Amino acid sequence: MFELSLSEFSRETFLRDYWQKQPVVIRQGFKNFENPIDADEIAGLAGLSEVESRMVYRDGEQWQAEFGPFDDFQRFGEKGWSLVVQALDHWSEEAAEMIEPFRFIPNWRLDDLMVSFATPGGGVGPHIDLYDVFICQGSGKRNWRVGDIGNHVEFAAHDALLHVEPFQPIIDTELLPGDILYIPPGFPHDGVTLETSLSFSVGFRANSTATMVSGLADHLTDKELAPELLSDPQRVLSNNSGEISRADFQQIQNQLLQLVENEPLMRQFAGSFLSQAKHELDLQIADDAYNNEEISELLQANKLIRLGGLKAFYFSDSVDQGLFYINGEEHSLSTDIIAAVKLMCDNVTLPPEMINSFSENENFISFLGELLDAGYWYFAE
Repeated sequence: MFELSLSEFSRETFLRDYWQKQPVVIRQGFKNFENPIDADEIAGLAGLSEVESRMVYRDGEQWQAEFGPFDDFQRFGEKGWSLVVQALDHWSEEAAEMIEPFRFIPNWRLDDLMVSFATPGGGVGPHIDLYDVFICQGSGKRNWRVGDIGNHVEFAAHDALLHVEPFQPIIDTELLPGDILYIPPGFPHDGVTLETSLSFSVGFRANSTATMVSGLADHLTDKELAPELLSDPQRVLSNNSGEISRADFQQIQNQLLQLVENEPLMRQFAGSFLSQAKHELDLQIADDAYNNEEISELLQANKLIRLGGLKAFYFSDSVDQGLFYINGEEHSLSTDIIAAVKLMCDNVTLPPEMINSFSENENFISFLGELLDAGYWYFAE
């Protein structure tokens, strides 16, 4: 289990002074750090078609990027390359535990856990991210340079690599195992491996307005919602047929405003949209479906574990209605199991003592059976 050590400030101080404001190095944020996964396991994941991976390296002075799956790494040599695997938390239960210390930031903001294996001189080049990231140094060493936020010029170093022009660093430091570098969105940074190393990045992302609007349009279409046409029975005579009058424009604007002010509809969209998995899930589907009696017995003696990368949310002001959002779907549940499902959303692992009071609740057993059949939750001793 990983424990975050903030010796110089509290979590509250971090959120007040650094979160989305300025980068900071947290020395020995993870004390006595040990890699939760090794290089061979990472290479194995990069060989799977369902896992998103990429190799970044230089061919002379030209940056190159290739996307997995990979079955051979010898051709890249012993220096100057970096293998990146996304959504590691979907594929490694041990690595996913690295996210737990950062749960003081709500789960709906979480993107994924990324891992980078790099040889000396390896990196992905100077760039700017549009998300918050905690870069946790594993084995080996890396030098990190971070510049200040500003009007930096970006350019395509490769079709798959957006780099930034040289910047003046405000942080220029070497990270050792257990050190953590936090970087908010918009700050240019560049990490270069000093010796073969692993680094793990816990990313938190916010969606752009354009992404949200696009998602809303898809949601309305898929659910066949908001079919109302603009209505103007009080229309007055127009003398200029090419004109959109101020009154007409306000009516168009009001039509859209009525949509976003429809709180039940927007809540359904936001919950469904934010809980959608952005990467492939490693579904844990049992060979045989559990019956209700088996589920009841398992709840009393086994840990109930949420699948790595699965997103499960509720809204604080509608949870009492039994509304929950799991992997892009809204669920309206019986009010007598709200407390149990809240626990499942708030905790990745539920030991028996936290959940077994619901082991005889038929509504809960039935709903949990659906989730187990889908491979979203599973039992472990």
